[in-house]
Order: sequence, then structure tokens, then C-alpha cells
Amino acid sequence: MEVTSPLLEQTPEAFATTLLRSGRRRAWVARRLEGAGWRASRPELVELARFVGRAPDARGQEAIFLEVGRRSRALLGAFLHDTSRGQAQGGLRHQPYPHLASFLSDGLRLARAMGRKNALAGLWWSGGKGLMAQPPGLPEGACPERRALALDFGDFVTGLDGCYVTAEDAGTTPQDLATVFQRTRFVTCIPEAFGGSGNPSTATALGVVIGMEAALACEARGGLAGKRVVVQGAGQVGAALVDRLLERGVAEVVVGEVSPARRRELADRWDGSRVELRALAPGEVSLLGEPCDVLAPCALGGILGPKTIPELDTGLVCGAANNPLEDEGRDGAALFQRGIPYVLDFVVNRMGIVHCANEQYGRLHLDPAVERHLDPAWEHSIPNVVQRVLESARREGIPTTQAADRLAEPLWEQVHPLWGRRTRAIIQGLIRGPWQRG
Repeated sequence: MEVTSPLLEQTPEAFATTLLRSGRRRAWVARRLEGAGWRASRPELVELARFVGRAPDARGQEAIFLEVGRRSRALLGAFLHDTSRGQAQGGLRHQPYPHLASFLSDGLRLARAMGRKNALAGLWWSGGKGLMAQPPGLPEGACPERRALALDFGDFVTGLDGCYVTAEDAGTTPQDLATVFQRTRFVTCIPEAFGGSGNPSTATALGVVIGMEAALACEARGGLAGKRVVVQGAGQVGAALVDRLLERGVAEVVVGEVSPARRRELADRWDGSRVELRALAPGEVSLLGEPCDVLAPCALGGILGPKTIPELDTGLVCGAANNPLEDEGRDGAALFQRGIPYVLDFVVNRMGIVHCANEQYGRLHLDPAVERHLDPAWEHSIPNVVQRVLESARREGIPTTQAADRLAEPLWEQVHPLWGRRTRAIIQGLIRGPWQRG
């Protein structure tokens, strides 16, 4: 989406400074409950409302809350999709953003994906996403600056009165969430030592493998045994996915990873197995053209677009990465035109949120409420949803991106059976009350 406003061209750090100089460290952008369009907390921020209203992922969005951390002075954001199903829940992403427009676009895209993911999974949660703009020069690993950032985000979430519940995502760790937990109770994926569900990466990987198997069966291509799979990204989920694929008897897994340290670590783990571990330069996309039965994007999103889709040599795209398409509508249609079945990320990578979404209700070994998501006998399971999306796309002659949207929208609009529109009332209370004055 083209950036035309000086305000939106600012870096997140510059925008944070702009807010502080105005005497405020908080701002919001929200959909009007009556009439069309969006509004901002102050007149000088109206360009943010215009930008959000024009964004490709504006559909179904409800509100965005922004805050400058007291300790870190970093820009923090909470993005809330339609909250009919209950509190907005979704992971906390920590990465650098070149400008405010990219920060807002990423949050909107991820929150919408979470809205569809939770709805299709049958969870009584709405879509949400938390973002921390990574400050320039932040040291890697545990450090006082990172701790300050996590404490700030915990304070931010507490100030939102429960309309958003955070969790782990790209760029954050269980230890980060433990720090966030020191400042708010509206957090999941906290370490098991604190009574939480811990790292959801293994559960996420299993869900993706189950989704691959369902898609292959729907395409009458058998199972994973004997297949060649390419995995782009060997982070926590990507590595766990490779382990699961090996258990399924795949012929070969080609794994691409940017980090030299991560490659050294995984070389020992997979030594002597059917894994080819390749070094990738930052931004390198050559792996995407590798011949394979299944291509599994498992790094950051936006890697499939006009430059890469024509080069694909695969029979199926199904991975764990959130939002792997640069533009969902355009690139979903391009995959459809090429005859490559595409299983959307939010259909198969749900097990992370399933694993931790209801941890406040206690823990149960082999929890039936979790296990059913892998069971074809349950209506909302991964295998069933994959089948419905692929069959609907085939029957109607439309991309799977459209088919998944049509299935998800009536579900995300369902109102929570116990709490009604309580979350929406909380949002309106924040907007009308003293929240923005800090």
C-alpha cells in the first residue's frame, strides 16, 4: 500500500517522539459504530484513520491502540479484529519496522488472520495482535533493554482492561512472556514454571503436518511418506516441523536457514538423517524454486508474490509462517491460476493459539479440548477445515483465499454465548474515557 503521508513515513521511533512531544504517549484509531469510516483520538492523527480505512486488511477490524513505553520509549501496538466472539487474542511480535505505515499494515494483517484463525478453530476468542517495534541497536538475547520493553508491553496490556490478551509470536520467547506476566494477567504462553502452557512451537508444527496430510489426501496424492518437502526457515516451529516430517517417513527435507548459529545447532540434531540444511543469505528466495511435493514457508511473511510465485516448482504450499503472501487477493489468485493448491496459514498453524488460549482454565495432560483439533471426527478440526476450503475452492472455481474467507466471516461475527459484546463495551470505554491521557 502506497505511503503518501509524512506522518506515516516516520519511523516508529520518530512517531513515538511525535506523540511524546504532543504531551501524550497514547493514541487510538477505531471504527465508527454508527456510519462508515474510522476516527482517530486526536485531529492531528486523522491521517492514521484514513490509512487504516484504505488498508487491504481493514475488513472486520475494530480498533488499534498505540502507546509509547515509559521505560523503553518504543512504540507498542494492539490491533483488534471484530470482537464479537470475545476478547481479542493473538501473539506479540517483536521486529523492526521501516516506517509507521508498515507497522500499522503488519498489525492489521496479523489481527485479521487471527480473527479468521480463531473463528475457524471454533475458539471463543476474537482476533488480536500485539506489536513491539524493535528499537535500533537493541542487543540480541536477554538484556536490560529487552526486559524494559517486555515490562512496558505488560503495562500497556493491563491498561487495555482485558480487551486484548497477548501471547508468544515471532521475535518473542517464553521468557519475554514471563516478564510481560509480571505486569499483566492478560497473557498466555507463559512458562510452565508459572502454571502456563509454555512454548507452543511443537504443537504448531504438528498442526501444520496434519494439515499437509489432509491437503494431500484431498488432492488424491497419498500421504507424506516418500515425499520431498522444502522448509523455508528453521526457527522453533520450522525445526519442530522437520522432526515431525521425518517421523512421517518423508524421502527428503530441504531446509533453508539464515542464521549461522542456528545452522550449526541443527546440523548436529539432524546429522545422518534425510535432511539437507542450506545456508541462505538474508532476503534470499532461491529455495522457493526448489522442486518439491510440498513447500512449507516457516519464516516471516510476505515471501510469495509476483517475483517468486512464477518460480515455484511444487505441488502444494502449506506452512507455518503467518501471512506468507505479499498480497492475499492478488497472490492467492496467482497460485490458483498456476494450479498450485494453497493451504492458508491461519487454517493449519492454529495449534499455537489452541495450545495456550484457555490455559487460565487449568492444565490437563492430553487435553481433549486441544486434541480434538487434530481429529477428523470433530467439525472444526484442522483436517475438516482444510478439506472444506479445498473442496469449496474446487467446486466454485475460486482461490482458496476466497474460499477460506467465505467460511470464516459468518463465524467471526458470532456473538460470545456468555459474554455477549462485553469486549466491544470495554473498547468503547477506553475510547470515551481517560485512557489516552495516560
